[in-house]
Amino acid sequence: MSYTIALNFEDGVTRFIGCKEGETVLDAAYRQKVNLPMDCSDGVCGTCKGHCEQGTFDLGDEYLDEALSDEEAAEGQVLTCQMVPSTDCVIQVPVASTLCKTAVGRLEGTVAEVEQLSEDSIELAIDLDEGAELAFLPGQYIHIDVPGTEEHRSYSFSSKPGDTRTTFLIRNVPNGLMSGYLTERCTPGERLALTGPMGSFYLREITRPVLMLAGGTGLAPFLSMLEQLVEKNCDQPIHLIYGVNKDDHLVKTDALDAIQARLKGFTYATVVVDEGSEHPRKGYVTHHMEAEVLHDGDVDVYLCGPPPMVDAVLKHFDTQGIAPQSFHYEKFTPNQAPGEAA
Repeated sequence: MSYTIALNFEDGVTRFIGCKEGETVLDAAYRQKVNLPMDCSDGVCGTCKGHCEQGTFDLGDEYLDEALSDEEAAEGQVLTCQMVPSTDCVIQVPVASTLCKTAVGRLEGTVAEVEQLSEDSIELAIDLDEGAELAFLPGQYIHIDVPGTEEHRSYSFSSKPGDTRTTFLIRNVPNGLMSGYLTERCTPGERLALTGPMGSFYLREITRPVLMLAGGTGLAPFLSMLEQLVEKNCDQPIHLIYGVNKDDHLVKTDALDAIQARLKGFTYATVVVDEGSEHPRKGYVTHHMEAEVLHDGDVDVYLCGPPPMVDAVLKHFDTQGIAPQSFHYEKFTPNQAPGEAA
């Protein structure tokens, strides 16, 4: 038996390794040429310390308190030289990937489809090359090279991990580099290069109700998360509030309907900013966060959207005294990676 271990480095790079049953994470990483920090490998120095965010494991009792205190262990801190996983795990490694002599993955694929869903958004589907391995955590993003240039643009996956066809929701930006390529020159069969995955905005283990807040093409990572929750048969209440500027900017509601039919406890609401809209819910997502979806603070909140939306939600939570159990957010702008996550 083998377990998948996601190593999240502090520079945003994620590497996935396989860990054999009974094998320590440190040994598994070195076997796969990822040089995690270490000095002693005996549980003495604490150099290999990290934080396990998800998964179960055994640390044994062969390490010194000076290397890992009981308080640190209770908070999820681990020594990778002693950590033997018994499930898939996600570990935060407090150094840059370059210091571990590893790098972000690079792979290629073929454009399968480009569809303009609205004036505001484009869906891009890429078939990965046969044998290409692309593991990611739902919510993460990847760099896509723009053909004919030396630049790339970064987009969150809207497909779930493990799919050989990856999809992305891309904002149609006037005179945008990627937007121009997709709307004017791109045809199925063209080759694209991808680098990643990256990002600290991703789905954590679900142990309580969840509130998801999406703005525009910030819906993409939630489609990936929700498909993963369908696969895991999640039974916690999950509510999504999806806001856009205009009526015709609402996209992928058919996908949300299909997920709702398959995922017990999932509900969603759409919101339109345009005052002239006849949509039943107008305004901003902050106008439609009813008390029942906040569960008196016993809720995990995930937020992805343009910076003004993220800032408005943060301010709303602060002024209303809303303190969810955990709060994960990501801002994005059209010409850069989804750059701020917490």
